[in-house]
Amino acid sequence: MTAPTTEPAAPTPAAAHEPPVIELRDLRRTFPGEPPVEALRGVDLTVHRGDYVSVVGPSGSGKSTLLHILGLLDRPTAGDYVLDGVPTRELSEQDRSRLRGGRIGFVFQSFHLLPHRSVLDNVLLATLYSGVPRATRRTRALAALERVGMSHRLDFLPPVLSGGERQRVAVARAVVTSPDVLLADEPTGNLDSSNSAGVLDLFDELHRDGLTLVVITHDDVVSAHARRRVRISDGLLDEVA
Repeated sequence: MTAPTTEPAAPTPAAAHEPPVIELRDLRRTFPGEPPVEALRGVDLTVHRGDYVSVVGPSGSGKSTLLHILGLLDRPTAGDYVLDGVPTRELSEQDRSRLRGGRIGFVFQSFHLLPHRSVLDNVLLATLYSGVPRATRRTRALAALERVGMSHRLDFLPPVLSGGERQRVAVARAVVTSPDVLLADEPTGNLDSSNSAGVLDLFDELHRDGLTLVVITHDDVVSAHARRRVRISDGLLDEVA
């Protein structure tokens, strides 16, 4: 598996005038204990529309905590998180859930597909709570699966698919709602080198199509596909030149 030989496309000029998709200001997350655990310590991060950002770091560096906050699955102890111009810190759980369903796509290391539902059903289910009109759900699900090269597996169940195919279905599920940002957590962690390369090539294609990606990883090869690289260590972020 090798890094791409060409630079991904830069954001369009129009994107530079839009609010950032993600803006973190002095973000902190402390877990109670004796002593308290400072998982994130004054994190600042701006992700513009069309960016492709990797956050790389070892286990215990704060990657998972950052992902949970970016995905509105957890709240910071202090600081601000603004998602596409919407301050999220004081939102109710219902509003956070609505924002998460409509603006964030998730891809996880373990796929998180329902094993007894077909490929098509797994993608369709992602549209139920995201505001996608009922009349367009099937059309959009079919288009998303076509986009990731899985339209020939619509009626298959996830357990009979390869790891790479399952991750492609997970990507289709993540993009079917046209999210503002795709968050990927160790997306190649359960894949061999060939399937990993296929998923990373797919991410490159999605980015060229204008999707904003943030990839959490410990793998320098995975992070090298991103246009921007950010390293996290002991809860602190540093941009990598």
